[in-house]
Amino acid sequence: MKKNSLHIKIWQYFLIFSLLTLGFLWIFQVLFLNQFYRFSKTKDIAIVANTLERYKNNVNIATIIDKEAMNRGVCVEVVNENINTLYTSTYFGKGCVSGKEENLEYKKDFIRSNKKSQTYELINPMYDNRTLIQAVKLDDKNYAFVNTSLDPIDGTISIIRTQLIYVTIIVLLLSFLVAYFISRHISEPIVKMNSAAKNIAKGNFNVSFDSKEDIEELNELATTLNYAKGELAKTEELRKDLMANVSHDLKTPLTMIKAYAEMSTELHQNNKKKQKEDMDIIISEVDRLTILVNDILELSSMQSNINNLEKTDFDLINLVKEIIHRYKVLQETENYKFIFNHKAKEIIINADKKKIEQVIYNLINNAINYTGEDNKVTINIIEEKDNILVEIKDTGKGIKKEDLPYIWDKYYKNKKKHKRNLIGTGLGLSIVKNALELHSFNYGVTSTPNKGSTFYFRIPNIKNDKE
Repeated sequence: MKKNSLHIKIWQYFLIFSLLTLGFLWIFQVLFLNQFYRFSKTKDIAIVANTLERYKNNVNIATIIDKEAMNRGVCVEVVNENINTLYTSTYFGKGCVSGKEENLEYKKDFIRSNKKSQTYELINPMYDNRTLIQAVKLDDKNYAFVNTSLDPIDGTISIIRTQLIYVTIIVLLLSFLVAYFISRHISEPIVKMNSAAKNIAKGNFNVSFDSKEDIEELNELATTLNYAKGELAKTEELRKDLMANVSHDLKTPLTMIKAYAEMSTELHQNNKKKQKEDMDIIISEVDRLTILVNDILELSSMQSNINNLEKTDFDLINLVKEIIHRYKVLQETENYKFIFNHKAKEIIINADKKKIEQVIYNLINNAINYTGEDNKVTINIIEEKDNILVEIKDTGKGIKKEDLPYIWDKYYKNKKKHKRNLIGTGLGLSIVKNALELHSFNYGVTSTPNKGSTFYFRIPNIKNDKE
């Protein structure tokens, strides 16, 4: 077992706590026992003396004195002006001063002083212990002396100290055993979780974090680690997909460029027409590489939050028309149909025009790549009460419900087959997500199996703000 393991630490701290508790117990029960005993007895004789003064004319004073003396463990003696004992309490414990002649001096001194009360401290010759005496003048002829030992000479004190030794030994043994089992109880599930976490670090996500203990924090930790494991597994899968897709997207145009460059120099060097076709293909593939690199840079820039929004007022209807016009070649060569629905001739919005253009462009690209056999892409712009709703719809096979939360991730791998990636790089939806979140615009997607998907986002209607 490791020296600084949780198991050892808990065990050590529990034992230290037990030792400190026992240490304080020994200090107060042994070292400070005499001081506490003195304080307690001083208080007791003061209470009894006050009782004597209060009930000195009561016919039942003898009964009252006996009761107080017994309860407080003190001795009471009442004498007259000639120091003749008139009354002595029935309680006469070990350590009390007797009425013998060698103890008369403090009585004579108090009677001569004519004081109402006075405290004396002397050595009791019978037991050689310090004794505290509270003298009280009851009337002109009667005096009371309340006394008690200031040293704990009762056999009970010896018993307490002996008992304390046994208690210390038993508590230490119990502390050792309890600390051991508690430390095992807490540390064992953590050790198992740590072992499972090491497997995750090695790339093995087929582990589970379980805590069968009735400790809320451990159960919460297990739940959190299971969640983190799931997210890491998804991230790892996305990383592999990203590497595979980027590698493919880079490899294909590079292979094409190399092949057509070789054909142009070796096979078509004397055929200007063929060379031009080769150059056109090379330029087209270079353009694809440029788009890929730009998309990666754009996404990285957005995620680093180094892009500031440059908001301006512009016409959303006109912007969409300009973007659709770029796809004229697809309308002519691939029979794509772009349906643009809008009621207003002009809708002015306040946003970063370049980024909103990227959003719409990438959503249309996504619809082109996933739409159905009818090659139809629909763009709707709807004026709501407080927002402008923009929808881009396709007629493809749709997206599974469980896949919807992840489609905004880079190169998320949809298991459904789709058309050839005519336009774009696979980073489009990530760019859309980051651009819209920079604007704090609401966005999302709805999908129906075999009927297609609808991507949407909402832009605040500045017309209402001005009103």
